[in-house]
Amino acid sequence: MRRREFLIRTTTAAGAAWLSSTSILKALATQTLTTKFSASDTVTLGSTGIKTSRLAMGTGTVGSEHHSHQTALGVKGLSDLLLNGYDHGLRFFDAADSYGSHPHVAEALKHVQRDKVTVLTKSWARDAASMRADLDRFRRELGTDYLDVCLMHCVTEADWTDRYRGAMDVLSEAKQKGIIRAHGCSCHSIEALRAAAKSPWVEIDLARINPIGAIMDADPATVVGVLKEMKTAGKAVVGMKILGQGALRTRQDEAIKYALSLGLLDAFTIGAESKQEQEDLIRRIAAA
Repeated sequence: MRRREFLIRTTTAAGAAWLSSTSILKALATQTLTTKFSASDTVTLGSTGIKTSRLAMGTGTVGSEHHSHQTALGVKGLSDLLLNGYDHGLRFFDAADSYGSHPHVAEALKHVQRDKVTVLTKSWARDAASMRADLDRFRRELGTDYLDVCLMHCVTEADWTDRYRGAMDVLSEAKQKGIIRAHGCSCHSIEALRAAAKSPWVEIDLARINPIGAIMDADPATVVGVLKEMKTAGKAVVGMKILGQGALRTRQDEAIKYALSLGLLDAFTIGAESKQEQEDLIRRIAAA
């Protein structure tokens, strides 16, 4: 490992507080990774056996109340964007009920072989009955018999693995029946992230990570420590907020290098808003 790469890993992963965000970004700018990566690399998500592309196509930039920057493109616009990604080797569709992106993904799925893509979606259900209803509705909306990954969306409580056991049990049962292939969560607090790391139930975690701590559960060093625990336990870690929801828009190369250099992310999701942006991301990952 080169000295500069060692500097980045040790200062972010070991928690050297003296190194400012600006210093980290400057170091990343001149860092050369010792391994080459591609957005279309085939990766395996933890211990699930699910194989997909390194880059997931996000559909939820500023996503809430069934709307996002991507769904604003319209059903055809977003489905065409997903299919453009597919043509460039991307196989990972990242959707959610709260983004309102199921119809858009469903349209894209009409034009690809279902078993060639990974469909991840997320539910806000917090009880058994609501989760059962969501699983049925999601499959209808997406036009598919099964979901590759279903996550509990935006968990924040330190005791969520106890509090929402009913919804979790429904997802476990759904996996046994082949309705979903894997389950897990997206975390929006450091307490929830720590609980996810310790829970055998969590197979896939969607975690917020970037080099400056923008819209994250805690500072990068703290989050990286928890992600290491997850990785050691055999969980899949999928990174999100790689560009800090736009905070790193002018430092994309550094943010991408950071994500790739950690050695902790099975995959990561970024939401492009045009074919040009999507293809630029693909180029940047290859050049990192």
